Amino acid sequence: MTRTKMLKPTILSISMATVMAGAAISPALGLIAQAFPEASPTMIKLILTAPSIMIIPFSFLSSYLTSKITKRMIILIGLLIYLIGGIGPQFVSTIESILMLRLILGAGVGLVMPLSMTLINDYFIGRERTKVMGFNSAFSNFGGIITMLLAGWLATFSWRVPFNVYWLGLFIIILIFFFLPKGEIQKPQSHEKKVKLPLAVYGYALAMGGVMLAYYSIATNIALYLEQSDLGDAALAGTIVSFTTVGGMITSLLLVQIEVIFNKFVIPVMLFGMAAAFLFLSFTHSIPLIIVSVCLIGFGQGAIFPTIILQALNQVKPYLADRVIAWTSSMTFLGQFLSPVILDGIGKMANQGSIRFQYGVLSASVLFFVVLSIFLIARNRKQDFSVE
Repeated sequence: MTRTKMLKPTILSISMATVMAGAAISPALGLIAQAFPEASPTMIKLILTAPSIMIIPFSFLSSYLTSKITKRMIILIGLLIYLIGGIGPQFVSTIESILMLRLILGAGVGLVMPLSMTLINDYFIGRERTKVMGFNSAFSNFGGIITMLLAGWLATFSWRVPFNVYWLGLFIIILIFFFLPKGEIQKPQSHEKKVKLPLAVYGYALAMGGVMLAYYSIATNIALYLEQSDLGDAALAGTIVSFTTVGGMITSLLLVQIEVIFNKFVIPVMLFGMAAAFLFLSFTHSIPLIIVSVCLIGFGQGAIFPTIILQALNQVKPYLADRVIAWTSSMTFLGQFLSPVILDGIGKMANQGSIRFQYGVLSASVLFFVVLSIFLIARNRKQDFSVE
């Protein structure tokens, strides 16, 4: 396949658009609430979360469309929808119109997101594929930091102005148009049309959802955690949450080296680090230890996500890669959505309102999956030896 110097940055730029879907305009939520005093707090929060509702179904639609039109065309269509839904809210005057445009934004992201990863699978192999997948995750985290800072600055002018960060979509459209090869429509062989995904793929997808459920507990709970412990305010909570991104960036950039060191045990090792981190959070009152713990959780997520995706992709032939990514991406967003619902539900069932209790439960749960993953790895090795 034709490769250019701009191919890698072009593919990586797509991930920056997807990570901006919801959180990019979070600094403006307070101003939006002031501009629409009649809107309920739930309605205001939906401005942030509405895109994720559309991302899941449109991820599967994207997977289906790859057998009808080229990935390049799907991305261009998706980014155009993204651009309309992203910048549009600044030109409307009702909260319902804003929500409708945010749903449109989610549809665009859903079309683009799976392809941002399957293109890596298409154009890179071996260690380079692992490296680029790590860069993709790191670039997403970095993009999230930059756009949040930019949106925060733009919010000082008006609630409308932060929506201009979505003009980034136009820049990415230009990159895709000029530097991404047209590619081919991915059609399976006639005798393979009814091939089903291996059960292992669904297992990996569920694992993605589970890791995101645990990981997102930091973003949703850390402010209340600090308040319950009399340790700090919202400003400190924001700083601490940012360390999950820092940790994720580091391990994403070092993914190849981590894979070399731990080999098949990358996932259990990183899960063990996360389990230890949640255990620390369940009892510590030290801000430095809290920051170290949050970094560990970021480390784990940064290495586990790309590793799971690569292992899931290794289970199927190339033309099924889009379906694999659709499933893993969808479960990730489902885990994000369910994180506060499940953890708060467990707390209520146990009659425990403490966030520390939730982190203790997460520590025990993650440790269980450390043991389970080691067992599965050992079983697979045993099967490999028996085959030889």
